[in-house]
Amino acid sequence: MGKPAVGILMGSDSDLPVMQEAAAMLQEFGVEYEMTIASAHRTPKKVHEYSQSAERRGLKVIIAGAGWAAHLAGVVASHTTLPVIGVPIDSSPLKGIDALLSVVQMPGGVPVATMSLGKAGAKNAGVFAAQIIAVGDVKVANRLKVFKVEMERDVEEKAKRLVAISAAVAPPREMVAAEGPPAKKKSRRRRWKKKSGGSAPAQGPAL
Repeated sequence: MGKPAVGILMGSDSDLPVMQEAAAMLQEFGVEYEMTIASAHRTPKKVHEYSQSAERRGLKVIIAGAGWAAHLAGVVASHTTLPVIGVPIDSSPLKGIDALLSVVQMPGGVPVATMSLGKAGAKNAGVFAAQIIAVGDVKVANRLKVFKVEMERDVEEKAKRLVAISAAVAPPREMVAAEGPPAKKKSRRRRWKKKSGGSAPAQGPAL
């Protein structure tokens, strides 16, 4: 095993099921990584030391995930010049809106690449980190290309299955064309008929 190129940081062990998605993607692309827990508010000294030593230890990218308005990714970004990817986690009563805003609304000069909420965001963080590494690593770049091709193939396969299911359920077009459009109902209009042998209006008795 080589030195980790990506650091995955999370604010709590409860964030692990989400952040494992980032680790899974890095494994797929053959990128070495490390994982640890550090809270921006409960262990600020650890976050500070981790962020400042990251480049010296050989890290090239840091992925930071946290729920609530924890600002973990922003705090990390303030202590390093390495690219920082933020993953907002939907673990609060506000369903992650607070976490999203705390990551995406960074002041000018302290950028954080903000992913989407939850597991999809963590997965994208892993892919994005690999893309950053791939700039200087041909093997990772080639694995990313294969990943793109496999995604395309997967979508095409699903599309074919859907077409097959639709063909089995829907009636043949020839049958629909033979039946033709449904007949229109004739509107019934009420016609007033003259009474046969109609005579002049009856006159009253002569005075």
